[in-house]
Amino acid sequence: MPARKREYDEDDVRVRPGRSSRPRTRTRPKHDDAVDALVITVDRGRYGCVREGAGDLDVITAMRARELGRKSVVVGDRVSLVGDVSGAPGALARIVRISERTSVLRRTADDDDTTPEGRLERVVVANADQLVIVSALSDPPPRTGFIDRCLVAAYDADIEPLLCLTKADLAGPEQVLDYYAELDLPYVLVKPGSDLDELRGRLANRISVMVGHSGVGKSTLVNRLVPDALRAVGAVSAVGKGRHTSTSAVALRLPSLDKGKAKTDPGWIVDTPGIRSFGLAHVSAESLLHGFPDLVEGTLEDQPNCGHTAADSDCKLDAWVAEGRADERRLASYRRLLASRAGELDARNEEGSSA
Repeated sequence: MPARKREYDEDDVRVRPGRSSRPRTRTRPKHDDAVDALVITVDRGRYGCVREGAGDLDVITAMRARELGRKSVVVGDRVSLVGDVSGAPGALARIVRISERTSVLRRTADDDDTTPEGRLERVVVANADQLVIVSALSDPPPRTGFIDRCLVAAYDADIEPLLCLTKADLAGPEQVLDYYAELDLPYVLVKPGSDLDELRGRLANRISVMVGHSGVGKSTLVNRLVPDALRAVGAVSAVGKGRHTSTSAVALRLPSLDKGKAKTDPGWIVDTPGIRSFGLAHVSAESLLHGFPDLVEGTLEDQPNCGHTAADSDCKLDAWVAEGRADERRLASYRRLLASRAGELDARNEEGSSA
């Protein structure tokens, strides 16, 4: 006898709930007990942090919480930590909040479209107040092309530039200062063995980023400012891995020099050993001009579509320079940067220009 066909009714139907049918809460933990800290180093997903207001500078190793999503964390960020914030070996905290940044210093990895990293924008440091451009007056000679790039990056980030001229025992600063005469650019002179009181005064109460080519004495300067810099870098850069990341930025606390006086904040310096160039592909042509305030007035009568390049025959900048209102070397540098930004010039060749 053939089996009877089974009849189904609604009681036999089982509806599997869809993945989206379960309501998801948007409530996030408030983390009222979170500890405020400053990120001083970044290394392979681990972040070295210190409490800014604390008397000690024990490094707290932290990782980024999943709730932050794709928000990047860089040196200089002010963050909130939960978890184990003791700073003990093996302890791990979580970064649950990133405070709004007051400034962001950026660079483009390369101004060359032909490279895999061409025009890749990178954040160097957050919340910096000052960019200290270290340049030697001799051996090697000053590279005004590099200094111009740094100035553009500083103005674009809305942070103050400071020119630190080293090896002042070998040459005078007149040639460089004449080149930047129209900018009223603040500067300090440094000689071997000279006191650094003026420089320390300009670094106090600030987070300062130090950049410079190899051979200009930047590392020597950092070690003079922070006598235990090598030990400090070793403690924070590898975050417990026993490895110094020589190409990563690291923030170093300047030692207090007050003796018997009211204590003031000595400030922080961010050493950037891996940064020897500032690609400017991320900077608009208009913002690039702001790095040359001595040329801005000369463009006011230009046509709106003027690119200010040598190919623009009606550009008023040529007449501006011919009338002696700006240094022709400054115009040449500006146009080199425009060409480099457009990928028409190798930035590494352009940066070698000297005053």
